[in-house]
Amino acid sequence: MPGKPVRESQSEYLELALPNDANVLGHVLGGKVMHLVDLAGALAALRHARCAVVTASVDHMNFLHPVHIGQLILLRSSVNRVFHTSMEVGVKVWVEDLRTGDRLHTSSAYLTFVALDAKGKRTPICPVIPEGPEECRRYDEALQRREYRLDLRRRTKAGSHRGQ
Repeated sequence: MPGKPVRESQSEYLELALPNDANVLGHVLGGKVMHLVDLAGALAALRHARCAVVTASVDHMNFLHPVHIGQLILLRSSVNRVFHTSMEVGVKVWVEDLRTGDRLHTSSAYLTFVALDAKGKRTPICPVIPEGPEECRRYDEALQRREYRLDLRRRTKAGSHRGQ
């Protein structure tokens, strides 16, 4: 199966922060940002796999700066690496002040998506081809993160079998 360059599935998602999405301080809820990260990640995954994808995991998220009502939330996503039927997608979130144009990086996350066929079964995905040093770095680091996630999953399963 031939591969696709990272650039073919890179995606951008924009949303205006509205009062419905805010807490009592006027900051966008963390859960709303996480929802947007999942959507942005799914866009890159769908564009790469060209079939249904489901979220299998989300690495931890740190919120570096609050998002205020009236600011623009900008999310960029790209496939970092493909592992047969799953892929890691990186999502970076910025907030933009629409009056000044100033941008701040607010959070980042790595998500794992699994590709599914028409019957809902896992299906192979073509490889991703990194181009340039930054994409190659993310490609290499994705393997390390996958090994960590799989180890954590094994330990979690082992603990659940012991009733812990």
